Amino acid sequence: MGRFAGIDVSKATLDIFVTPGFRLQVTNDEPGHLRLVVELGKSPPELVVLEATGGYECAAATALRKAGLPVAVVNPRQVRDFARAMGRLAKTDRIDAEVLACFARTLRPKPRPPPDDATRVLAALVGRRQQILNLLVAERHRAAIADPAVRDLVLGHVPALVELLAHIDGKLEEHQRADKALNAKVELLQTVPGVGPVVAATLAALLPELGTLSRKQIASLVGVAPLNRDSGMLRGRRTVWGGRGQVRPVLYMAALVAARRNKAIKPFYDRLVAAGKVKKVALTACMRKLLTILNVIARTRKPWRFP
Repeated sequence: MGRFAGIDVSKATLDIFVTPGFRLQVTNDEPGHLRLVVELGKSPPELVVLEATGGYECAAATALRKAGLPVAVVNPRQVRDFARAMGRLAKTDRIDAEVLACFARTLRPKPRPPPDDATRVLAALVGRRQQILNLLVAERHRAAIADPAVRDLVLGHVPALVELLAHIDGKLEEHQRADKALNAKVELLQTVPGVGPVVAATLAALLPELGTLSRKQIASLVGVAPLNRDSGMLRGRRTVWGGRGQVRPVLYMAALVAARRNKAIKPFYDRLVAAGKVKKVALTACMRKLLTILNVIARTRKPWRFP
């Protein structure tokens, strides 16, 4: 039986369990990552699994990948469901590390290769842009309901946020144009009506699998594939959920524009609405269709053309 490693990540420490029974705890910093790489390198596991933990896992995962170890970063909800199925209801760092190792051995999630430097920086810029945009939207909503005595205080730093957002947009464009391959990919995606610079940059940064998967696989990965809820004679309502939460909002905005201006998406949207589909359901279908088109364009590397 092969060796599989599970790493429970916290801000300060990493708890490691390697099947069949090796345990280790290191600090979640550069010296700890070095020790982790050395210890796992003595008898390299077939797979190392970490949970996505709000970014605290990134440096450790990068160190392991640079050392040539296969690493998969997985959704915490999947691991929690797996633990419940095993009957492991208690939750501690040591227990979670062991559950992650069992998850790795049983389900064998596919290791995801590390992004190149250009894509990594692009993802950081896209993420920071979204954070600033969320702050800006939140402050404007607060101002709308704020007492007049504090409204000016709420709105006071909105111009600074707007300026910072514009600065990040400039950095995004500058970074994109500095890398020939990245610039070509982003510009290629923008040939599709409805896909602007932010959408294209987000897809390039956060959906590197675009163009490498089938249409069903990419739809499932993003979370726009309808899921059945059937049992016996019951035919439940199809729903979409899960997937890449940072990708779906920008894809939704792109579909919203495409439903008005894209010659392939607009008739599709109008036909669904005319058939009685709720507009939100029709837009979700447009998201899936638009994603399929973008997947083909990324795979063939040919710009959008509508007959």
